[in-house]
Amino acid sequence: MKIRNFKERPVLDYFLITIGAAVMALGIGVFLVDAKVVPGGVSGLSMAIHYLSNNKIPVGILIWTLNIPLYIWGFKELGKQFGARTFYGFTLNSFFIDFFRGDIPGLGMVKLQETQTVQDLFRNDFLFMVLIGSVLLGIGLGLIFKFRGSTGGSDIVAAIMQKRYGFKPGMAIMLIDFFVIALAGFIIEIKDLSPDRPSLSLTFYALFLLIVSSRLVDAIIDGFDYARAAYIISDKNDEIANVIMKDLSRGATAIKARGLYKNVEREILITVVTLRELSLLSNMIKKIDPTAFVTVHNVHEVLGEGFRRRI
Repeated sequence: MKIRNFKERPVLDYFLITIGAAVMALGIGVFLVDAKVVPGGVSGLSMAIHYLSNNKIPVGILIWTLNIPLYIWGFKELGKQFGARTFYGFTLNSFFIDFFRGDIPGLGMVKLQETQTVQDLFRNDFLFMVLIGSVLLGIGLGLIFKFRGSTGGSDIVAAIMQKRYGFKPGMAIMLIDFFVIALAGFIIEIKDLSPDRPSLSLTFYALFLLIVSSRLVDAIIDGFDYARAAYIISDKNDEIANVIMKDLSRGATAIKARGLYKNVEREILITVVTLRELSLLSNMIKKIDPTAFVTVHNVHEVLGEGFRRRI
């Protein structure tokens, strides 16, 4: 009988990429476009062109149009790496942005950016509005990346720059985003599109947006810390291990090692506990051996008995 790998789940992956594209589109289309806070990349470049056209060309259409040549270029340069999931990701994201903004023919009644709540935030709590857009953008993009999707754009350019010129992807994306944000700020300034807020202020908001959204992307991909690994060096390892197994109902592993300072053979005790159990473990170790040397490390994922598995 063939055992199916639990990672082979294309239906679930595409469903969650769809959710991610919708969440990301909410952040951009509803909270950021009219605020004129540009997220960088192809989305930001599309917003800049949208402003330059006096809001006549929908942002979603621009994102899709700009992504097509990049997608073809990436496919030629990098092969199947930028396949169906990339096309699916940026197409859905483009569709949802125009859908939420009411820019799709026949669906002009949607216009979520004109709801009373969004307009109230725009007038009275601009920073919180940008923060909501940043969070939605980061969560949506994180979901897309986590399930092996992509929104194309600067991701493709960064990968090609890495292959051809040795640029690190993070550096390439940062340079692209900086250029796009600066361009958008210049357009907003020359066209006087934001009389209530200077273009430089909007640029600072855009940088704030990048920091928040990028941190959320990392958190979604890596997972929020929900466990800790403790490395314990003590002359009373047996007693500590016994307490860990009996009082915390956790396993422990002893690894033979040699202390170089005193050239002494000893064991390192390793255990993984939840965040709630960490303080209990620390107190137990202090009671047994106040001189024990303990290091604690963040754990993003634990596969095994006693811990839930992430999606």
